Amino acid sequence: MVNVLDEHERTMAFADVALSQIKSLRHPATPRNYEIWYVYATGYNAALNKIINETLARSGKLAEAELEQLYETYLSHLKTTDRLDKVGARVIGEIDDVMNLITDALGMTASYDASLASADQKLASVTDREQLVEIIDMLAKSTREMRDTNRILEQRLSLSKSEISGLQHSLEAIRAESLTDPLTSLGNRKYFDRMIEIAVQTALANDEPLSLLMFDIDHFKSFNDSYGHLTGDQVLRLVGISLKQAITGRDVTARYGGEEFAVLLPNTALRQALTVADQIRRAVMAKELKKKSTGEVLGRVTISVGVSMLKPGDDTDALIERADACLYAAKRNGRNRVISEVDSEYTAQARSQVA
Repeated sequence: MVNVLDEHERTMAFADVALSQIKSLRHPATPRNYEIWYVYATGYNAALNKIINETLARSGKLAEAELEQLYETYLSHLKTTDRLDKVGARVIGEIDDVMNLITDALGMTASYDASLASADQKLASVTDREQLVEIIDMLAKSTREMRDTNRILEQRLSLSKSEISGLQHSLEAIRAESLTDPLTSLGNRKYFDRMIEIAVQTALANDEPLSLLMFDIDHFKSFNDSYGHLTGDQVLRLVGISLKQAITGRDVTARYGGEEFAVLLPNTALRQALTVADQIRRAVMAKELKKKSTGEVLGRVTISVGVSMLKPGDDTDALIERADACLYAAKRNGRNRVISEVDSEYTAQARSQVA
């Protein structure tokens, strides 16, 4: 009982802090806002607390747009694990129920087999009509019981099939979420690693070209330092939107990590890839960045791009390493540009490393 009381007092203290923050900042007392401030009070989500503290220290408030961004970035995706656990528990429960039913059915089958064996023995020694009627009644009763059991099993299995089919769809949705970066809605690093392996194997097997674009946001740290991480998140979203608008068909786009993005272009040679890369670079630069909470214009975002193409004998690491080297060559040579492995800025660096 003491533990229950301790837990009650502890959680009520968190609730008091959450409600106090909602009152002092005059936020609507919605479930979303309460969750944000409750998690903040617990201190369990260090990244969330860091950004909230930073934003409050800078402006003394959190606007509605900032609260929405905080929730989407730092809390909503955490529910995926909870959902996965719940669906998994339901699948296990469903399987347990079916197994228990099958066990009962097997017991009934064994009993029916025993009845048949007993009837067979009695029939061998039957001497009058009454004995024969008794044996037939016993067999009829056992057959009815077996039929009823089979009908129940069939109905239950049909229900379980529908239930498990629904759970399978839920798991597929959760799996898709687990491969998605919650901030940009692009594929995440896990998704990219999986897709590049498939793309390289397919390209090598079919003797098709495959190009890789690696992007990095120029001066990203300065956005965070000057305007805060929420604005930095907005910059990441802006680039993500540009990539989604530019990529179609079999192309694969992902947030590679931090402020770095990657795009796989199957059946695309280097010249075409360079065109796509520059189109994306221009699309990002064309978008005006505004601070969501105030509407203040913060300028424009630029990206640097490195481009490589799969060569015979390449593996995924080699393809990524060359694209990454081209990316850093672009950053060293002024940023806001596209450099490929055939450009002099990259080849000069490659020669110097060999020497």
